Amino acid sequence: MRPSCALSAVFLEICAFSLVQSHFVYHFRSGMRYDGKRVLVTGAGGFIGSHLTERLVELGAQVRVFLRYNSRSRRGWLDDSPPPVRDGIEVVWGDLKDPEAVRAAVSDMEVVFHLGALIAIPFSYQNPTDFFQTNVLGTMHVANACRECRTARVVHTSTSEVYGSALTVPMTEDHPQTAQSPYAAAKIGADRVMESYYLSFSLPVVTLRPFNTYGPRQSERAVIPTIVHQVLYDDMLKLGLLTPTRDFLYVKDTVAAFCTAGLAEGVDGKTLQFGTGIETSIGDLAQKVMRLAGREIPIRQEDIRVRPSSSEVDRLLCDATAFQRLTGWRPETTIDDGLGRVIDYYRSLPRPRRSGSFAL
Repeated sequence: MRPSCALSAVFLEICAFSLVQSHFVYHFRSGMRYDGKRVLVTGAGGFIGSHLTERLVELGAQVRVFLRYNSRSRRGWLDDSPPPVRDGIEVVWGDLKDPEAVRAAVSDMEVVFHLGALIAIPFSYQNPTDFFQTNVLGTMHVANACRECRTARVVHTSTSEVYGSALTVPMTEDHPQTAQSPYAAAKIGADRVMESYYLSFSLPVVTLRPFNTYGPRQSERAVIPTIVHQVLYDDMLKLGLLTPTRDFLYVKDTVAAFCTAGLAEGVDGKTLQFGTGIETSIGDLAQKVMRLAGREIPIRQEDIRVRPSSSEVDRLLCDATAFQRLTGWRPETTIDDGLGRVIDYYRSLPRPRRSGSFAL
């Protein structure tokens, strides 16, 4: 009897621990601990940044956003956010290249989500200087400000583009890095800035490396909006190469990962990536969109949409094991469900004037 009782006690203890752990992960991911937290989001007017800002407001955070100044006071996608979001955020105008403006934005913040960056790969071929100034120097200004202000957690945004084409799959965080575009080089530089501030000054930073995020509001320069717009409104689908593969992650899941990392324990100094672990080629993606949209059109390759041969990233596929193990995060949106939401979103918008045009 005693051995049986001992085993039962151990079993109950394991079950109790599992329940506590599950309870912690649930409340952690639900964002309950963001109530009243002072949070800054750089790049908040952009695609991912606007979704993240809205979610943080929903979770009860006191949100400040850092936006690039413009004479029309346009706040990017935040202008289209619900009134509780538009009215509930504090806006600081400036430029990442201005250390004083960055310092003012970071002041008194507990958590800083640094998403601000130039991200258009084709444009990085034309204007690499601005990419390095904004992405590398701007990131150093954020790191300096967070160090001076003793920010409790800095969440820095990387990109899977830093790896270049996959040498092994699925790809882990220690996969070799290859700068196959000026954009990728600038992001590698930004990641190294944050790494150096952790090692040199104990800056409490975690670097997140999302794979290819998609969803409503994404610029048409990205492949999924390009495909969706053309399938809905054009008679020809104009694309670059159809063979490259990507790990596509719906924006809601990306935002959940950021919110999780903003509060997670044991992640300081780490670089953690996340994705679905599912690989989809551009050609298969186009076929999925046509099937879901109920409209099939011919596909034509255009040279203007093809990267320089030595710059093309042929394959990206994420291994999110480390991030999942530390935080309990899991993607929840299938590619078909996500694409369906994107199609519905673009159908709800006015018909674009230039659907099939190439956007940098």
